[in-house]
Amino acid sequence: MSRTGLSLPSRSICAGQSDSGVKATQRDFASVAARAVGAARVFFFCGPDEAGAADAAERIITLLGEVGERVELSGAELRRDPVRLGDEARSASLFGDRRHIVARVQGDEAHGAVETLLSGEMSGSAAPCPVLILAAGASDKSRTAKLLEGRPDALVAMFHPPEPRAVASAVRDMAGAAGLRIGDDIAERIARAAGLDTRLARSEVTKLALYLDASPASPRTATAADLDAIGASTDEDGFAGVVNAVLTGEVKRVPGELRRMRELGLNPVGLLLAFERRAAQLGGLAAKLGPRGDVGKLVESESAARRIFWKDKRDIGQQLARWRGKRLERLIERLTALHVALLTNSQNAELLLAQELTEIGRAAARK
Repeated sequence: MSRTGLSLPSRSICAGQSDSGVKATQRDFASVAARAVGAARVFFFCGPDEAGAADAAERIITLLGEVGERVELSGAELRRDPVRLGDEARSASLFGDRRHIVARVQGDEAHGAVETLLSGEMSGSAAPCPVLILAAGASDKSRTAKLLEGRPDALVAMFHPPEPRAVASAVRDMAGAAGLRIGDDIAERIARAAGLDTRLARSEVTKLALYLDASPASPRTATAADLDAIGASTDEDGFAGVVNAVLTGEVKRVPGELRRMRELGLNPVGLLLAFERRAAQLGGLAAKLGPRGDVGKLVESESAARRIFWKDKRDIGQQLARWRGKRLERLIERLTALHVALLTNSQNAELLLAQELTEIGRAAARK
């Protein structure tokens, strides 16, 4: 599914491309991407904003035009057989047309595979098909990114979490493309319920459009009652409750929130993404705050600038007081390790998530 036209001005992107190692912001990513698709064969998307990376990958695919067959590879497959990426990239499609590869990996799982791919011919008749790598938990300083840095046949893009108002703006864009007319309040509600994850927000917009039988040719106006009717996630029945209970150290609430998670069938990885986004948000705030800043004043100013939803002020203020410096670094490391564990042991993902969140909640309570 294409995610073209999505604009999140607050996401920053470092794009290493061509001969000059260009670094671009989201504002000029479109022009960087448009130039890169003409020469690049390998596209590496990384950073804590996985939704932004996924959107960018779909944008590249759209710009590439007729990309033909899509071959999906996992990080586990590439780690087990590093030669496979090059073989697949230089093989003909089953139907004799064009193809492209999308690899979803953790950290540097694709390092050996990318190194092997680059050791072969990268231009001419033996050039590989387009290879797009979505690297969760990696950065533009990772070993894989360093392999691609400065190469004319590669693009490296790193995404940081967007601000709430940017996601709300993106939700409005999604809604417009789907034939929905929504107000700022509906857009912000969807953005918050999705934990600032545009992939989850898009799912809510799609459900809403189907419910209202909306289309670009036959637009419909969506209301809060329509969101309630389709059972869309809200602050009360989505991710926010468990995120806030855990990160503020409300240990008595955590078991109930985890039980609700199971009852609602919340996706463990989706829930973890909400934690990762909140941790990244706290990291940005902590950087602005400094070692002796006033938490309350900072949160108020960020809320006034609409970079924090007003309903989140109390929770974020309490969490920022608990998670700063080394404690916040350790939290992010634990969440990253948990993400890898969930993807490699999906059968026990719910149990692993519950155990780790319980421990994080206890740590928060020891403030």
